Amino acid sequence: MSGALRVLIVDDEAHARTNLRLALAALPGGVVAAECAGAAAARAFLATDHADIVLLDVQMPVESGLDFARELSRQPLPPLVVFVTAHRGHALDAFDAHALDYLVKPVNEQRLRQALERAAQLLEQRAAYTQALRRFVDPAPGWWTEVVVRSVGRMDRVDLADVRWIEAAGNYVELHVAERTWLHRSTLAELEAHLDPAQFLRIHRRILVRRAEMAALRQVQEGSWILTLRGGGELPVSERHVAAAKGALGA
Repeated sequence: MSGALRVLIVDDEAHARTNLRLALAALPGGVVAAECAGAAAARAFLATDHADIVLLDVQMPVESGLDFARELSRQPLPPLVVFVTAHRGHALDAFDAHALDYLVKPVNEQRLRQALERAAQLLEQRAAYTQALRRFVDPAPGWWTEVVVRSVGRMDRVDLADVRWIEAAGNYVELHVAERTWLHRSTLAELEAHLDPAQFLRIHRRILVRRAEMAALRQVQEGSWILTLRGGGELPVSERHVAAAKGALGA
């Protein structure tokens, strides 16, 4: 890790700020730029100084960490955000997908080290990170045209116009394009809610396909159907969705 990251700690609990400061002092690569008890103080600090990364408490009085992250996301090049929380919950999956990272109190030193390392790797990709954060905390109206896929140390923008089909893989989805498959942290249902139904069709509980890729449908046995794709390849079609597939091909 070259150079020290300037870290802004934002937490309404004094002991939590102390714990983070002491943990950072024991690690290479990070220096505490300031400690703030709330979003207002953090906003005032950032108006005259800068931070590379913000360790941001999720639940704070007056203004939540998520509200402050929403404000930061509108800046041209905001600091990287790591959420800090005392509670595990469903929202953490979203934080993990769209924020740089999250830490659970009491903060584990190894997890804090990992967060700093990821921040250092992503500083040069801050534009892509900004788009991902903005999409999570302040989603734009309308159907998505791209997604930002995060992997260790990098973020990549995937144009949904290039995606041939999407397949569920647990808490992830596989985005199949011509040359490769991207793994994106989202459930199929979550992603489908943001996709234009005129472009993508569900043909199976685990699969969405681009309508333009649909070439032919054939029955292989009772209740079992196969869809042939224009670009090559075949996908299963469940009996529940076969009528919609027939309609799409007929149209």
